[in-house]
Amino acid sequence: MLKLNVKNETSRLRAVVLGTAVSNGPTPKLEEAYDPKSLMHIKAGTYPIEADMVKEMEAVAKVFEKYDIKVYRPELIKDCNQIFARDIAFVIDDVLVKANILPERENELDAIQYIIDTIDPKKVIRPPEEAHIEGGDVMLCNDYVFIGTYRGEDYSDYIVARTNKAGVDFIKEQFPKKKVKSFDLNKSQTNPYDNALHLDCCFQPIGTNKAILHKEGFRDETEYEWLLNYFGKDNCFVITKDEMFNMNSNIFSISEDVIVSEKNFTRLNTWLREKGFTVEEVPYAEIAKQEGLLRCSTMPLIRD
Repeated sequence: MLKLNVKNETSRLRAVVLGTAVSNGPTPKLEEAYDPKSLMHIKAGTYPIEADMVKEMEAVAKVFEKYDIKVYRPELIKDCNQIFARDIAFVIDDVLVKANILPERENELDAIQYIIDTIDPKKVIRPPEEAHIEGGDVMLCNDYVFIGTYRGEDYSDYIVARTNKAGVDFIKEQFPKKKVKSFDLNKSQTNPYDNALHLDCCFQPIGTNKAILHKEGFRDETEYEWLLNYFGKDNCFVITKDEMFNMNSNIFSISEDVIVSEKNFTRLNTWLREKGFTVEEVPYAEIAKQEGLLRCSTMPLIRD
């Protein structure tokens, strides 16, 4: 049996699901784009090609190998984008939560069923249909669970709004001992510079007491201020609109002092090293074109 354990974003990683870019399918049509950044690249003819994305993901797999991490990959579905393992499920403590994702993506869950089959069935839950929640919106910080949401009345008009109030309430009910705090995020179907697709597109805790933050990702400035105060200004790396667009907050922690980051994130990587982190740089700029990066394509199962 697989005994799950994830209490935060930064404890030493032991087992993880890493998505795959193999058999990714043809470039989507404009009307098939789920987010404004993919849309932009489809229009420009710069949408990433499979071979490049496979290379990028293998670079991450190599880093995991170096740190002796058990890596699971989804079973292959022909012509299906299976890169973003974080969207489809996530672990809180010792429980795996299956996400209610966009219906077209349901078969991505089937592709990790072989892993789910090794978990105690009592430790696998799924929200009711009306509760929307995706892993990119769920951020663990020991006693806290931070959740990105969209509280606008027009929630149902936004394909980029992935977690609703019912989703937040479901986590509160299932994990009564946790302090669940939700954050209202800015959404845009058309402008990737104004769209925080998930919470991890504008915030992520790192190390033991630090965070990466993007102010404009939050609809309510007081919620951004709350995080700034919680971690302390000196412990926060605040990213610009361009850096948010390039997904600087979507790096991934292997431990409290080792971070996997994109090699072009010069300002961030310099700051991380100054703060004493080991930075494992990988090329991930092609995958970033789909509005997802390192955290989006990994789903931790066990951390120490």
